[in-house]
Amino acid sequence: MMSYFTEANSAETVNARMDPATNPRLAVIMASLVRHLHAFAKDVTLTQEEWETAIAFLTRTGQMCSGERQEFILLSDVLGLSMLVDAINNRRPEGATENTVFGPFHVPDAPIREMGANISLDGKGESCLFEGRVLDLDGQPVEGACVDVWSDNADGYYDVQQPGIQPRWNNRGRFFTGPDGAYAFRGIKPVSYPIPDDGPVGQMLGQLGRHPYRPAHMHYLVTAPGFQKLVTHTFVGGDDYLASDAVFGVKTTLVAPFEPVTSGDTAWRSPFDFVLVRE
Repeated sequence: MMSYFTEANSAETVNARMDPATNPRLAVIMASLVRHLHAFAKDVTLTQEEWETAIAFLTRTGQMCSGERQEFILLSDVLGLSMLVDAINNRRPEGATENTVFGPFHVPDAPIREMGANISLDGKGESCLFEGRVLDLDGQPVEGACVDVWSDNADGYYDVQQPGIQPRWNNRGRFFTGPDGAYAFRGIKPVSYPIPDDGPVGQMLGQLGRHPYRPAHMHYLVTAPGFQKLVTHTFVGGDDYLASDAVFGVKTTLVAPFEPVTSGDTAWRSPFDFVLVRE
């Protein structure tokens, strides 16, 4: 039966126009999106002016995107949607290391370095020894695991943000575990930094009274044959932004110890074990 659009039956009328032959998963997603979107507009009694402001905001967000910057992902990040999607798709048993957001600054095929090598190439920052083991859920070492790491420099920038200023592959490297599952490398104690806030997403944060900062962290991508991929960070305990990370990436289990070292050529030591789940 034909139904004309009314305020009361708006979502039902829109969803009824969908072809029954539509891909089943797409149909589920779009029908739910329409229901929630229409319910939101009714819940807040959205005005015409507010709708126009939203359209202009999304337009500026798209215009800000380029090959080097994805403002829509940034929007997803600060709304907590990126972390929610990550959590839904990476549910793991108790004892396994938790996932967190990948971030936009990973570069594939970083140099494979000798165990214990220094990944900080610009000579800045407080030197830190990162070490631990890659284990399975039974506590057994995982041999042949690739521990891919990257972080900002002491000024709060990744090398890809400062080409020609930072050395290529600064604060990046890949390390492969031996039979004992151990990894070790030297980098710097990471520093907190702001996400790009010179666009519409940054303006939105300002309107909401939110800051753009991420707490200091080291990125890890840990892979091994027969195990689920792990994308995670370790966070510096005591950082001012742990409880207010702009992209909601902090989890209690990922706050790592950073212990001062009184001898040798490093100022800090950060031990952390990664526990993988078999596929």
